Amino acid sequence: MRGLLISCSRTLIRPFSSSTRNLANRVAEKQKLFQENNDLPVHLKGGSQDNLLYRLTMAICLGGTSYSLFCLGWASFPHKK
Repeated sequence: MRGLLISCSRTLIRPFSSSTRNLANRVAEKQKLFQENNDLPVHLKGGSQDNLLYRLTMAICLGGTSYSLFCLGWASFPHKK
């Protein structure tokens, strides 16, 4: 039981350790990407994935607004029993 606990704790600690990761610093690349003058809003400069997420978010917002207005209209009129 103790060995299992130790191995689980090592597994959980390892992903948060900075000594095992060697990631390249890509801040300069991202700065160039977001500072380009290509007449795009900043929330769409990330490419097609940002565009897809933006459209999905707008669709969810419009769907939720429509549904809430429908429920408000449905609740505002008397029901036949």
